[in-house]
Amino acid sequence: MRDLLPYLKLYKKHWFGLTLGMLLGLATLGASIGLLTLSGWFLSAAAVAGLTVARETFNYMLPGAFVRGFAMGRTAGRWGERVVSHNATFKLLTDLRIFFFQKLAPMIPGRVSNLRDADLLNRLVADIDAMDHVYLRLISPVTIGVLGVAGLTALICWFDQTLGLTLGAILLLLLLTWPVLFYKLGKRNGAELTQNKADMRVATLDWLQGYSELTIFGAEARYRAAIYTAQEKLLANQKLNASFNGLASALLMLANGWTLVLMLWLAADGVNGQAPDPMIALVVFATMASVELLMPIAGAFQYLGQTLTSARRLNEVILAEPDVVFPTDTTRHSGQFDIAFDNIGFAYNDSEQPVLRDVSLTIPAGHKTAIVGQTGSGKSTLIQLLCRYWDVQQGEVRIAGTRLQDWNESDLRAAISVVSQRVDILNGTLRDNLIMAKPDADDALLRETLQRVGLGKLLDAPGLDAWLGDAGRQLSGGEKRRIGIARALLHNGPILLLDEPTEGLDKQTEKQIMALFESHFTNKTVIFITHRLVELEKMDTICLIEQGEIVEHGNHHQLLAEQGRYFQLNQTL
Repeated sequence: MRDLLPYLKLYKKHWFGLTLGMLLGLATLGASIGLLTLSGWFLSAAAVAGLTVARETFNYMLPGAFVRGFAMGRTAGRWGERVVSHNATFKLLTDLRIFFFQKLAPMIPGRVSNLRDADLLNRLVADIDAMDHVYLRLISPVTIGVLGVAGLTALICWFDQTLGLTLGAILLLLLLTWPVLFYKLGKRNGAELTQNKADMRVATLDWLQGYSELTIFGAEARYRAAIYTAQEKLLANQKLNASFNGLASALLMLANGWTLVLMLWLAADGVNGQAPDPMIALVVFATMASVELLMPIAGAFQYLGQTLTSARRLNEVILAEPDVVFPTDTTRHSGQFDIAFDNIGFAYNDSEQPVLRDVSLTIPAGHKTAIVGQTGSGKSTLIQLLCRYWDVQQGEVRIAGTRLQDWNESDLRAAISVVSQRVDILNGTLRDNLIMAKPDADDALLRETLQRVGLGKLLDAPGLDAWLGDAGRQLSGGEKRRIGIARALLHNGPILLLDEPTEGLDKQTEKQIMALFESHFTNKTVIFITHRLVELEKMDTICLIEQGEIVEHGNHHQLLAEQGRYFQLNQTL
């Protein structure tokens, strides 16, 4: 249960709605028990009165009014409890998702690099959804059940102490034993159900995202079969869950039936020493109504295993410490955005082989530097270290004369604009996809920026309100790169990082993209990552990296004149 503690603290914020929901649930329960109990007594008393002279004086109106009142109260209470409880729960889940994302963001990519995107999505959606069981299926039913047992016991004790204590003892015994029984029954299945949900989501997203490639290479059927396998396992878990629900209902009815027989036998000679009268019906119908107390509890605890498994999966992220911690003080720097890598070394956590070794490089402010090398040579790792995705394990990195560890996160992000080979398009409007780079940008600035990067045709109706992403306008590879450039223009950081921005584009589009960089990003400190030796004569400096080390350094003409490794690559590529 300790796994649930981080989430119980969030309940304090919504204590009023959650408490009000439980009070309405308790009132609804009281109205249901009162309705059935009073109805049983009323019918019996009316029948007895009709057979005697008391029929002339029997008050039919007052009990009838209470019956109607309980009926309306039960309906209104049930509606109010559903509205209030679910409203508070949805707000709680919203806060929990925000809380989870706030904990997740500082750990990207270091601590969560071993997790699949689909698995993270499952934690953010399905695992957090499972946390509503804590209130709706555990806290609220148990609290209402305990208070209901106490209230019903007190009611019957008012008429007959022996009958009241007997019924209370039976209900309390069931209240204590059934949660343990059904938790044990559902623990393993709940854990498997949670994991199988995650497996099915991962398999489905793998199939959807890679459908084109899988079809081309003949692997689509195998990935689709993995979805069916995960689905069959999930359906088996859900079927077993339904069986537990049926077992809980059957045992509840059996226990209620035997309790009813016992209470009828005890009350057969009369209630509280009196001759048999309609009070027997009151006790019997009150016993029948006690099923309302235990119904939510009977099967609720079988979901506890599922909830605890989801909590543990969430805790793997929430309780983890980020590898990179930013200071909160305002960054002090020279204002000249030069970059210095001083004898840095770096290796990923799961690798003994260093990715970068003894790399030293100085880039003056306003200079444009190309870093070239084959795939896997450490080029992208270098700029990821500059963005402080990870911390170097040897040496230090400086921007504007200040150690990277002394930059706070907001200042560092404001200083760096990035254009990568993968430009993510959000499911949203064209405007939404641009203002993420500059939230205070007005429509006029957005239109001007699109014109500058050659995307003026996107401004045709509906313009900035055009929907992009799934079920929206599809963009070509070149258009996506131009969206990335537009974001960099809007962000307007003094440092520009270009990570393979022309990868996968045809030569004509590649030249257009490079021309955009040349015309729109003057007076900025630029690092251009590429393995293609294109347009490099326009760079102030070129660094050739192989196996994590800088092997050549100079401008295009110098490196060609040396006829070294760069010269050889230039001849072959």
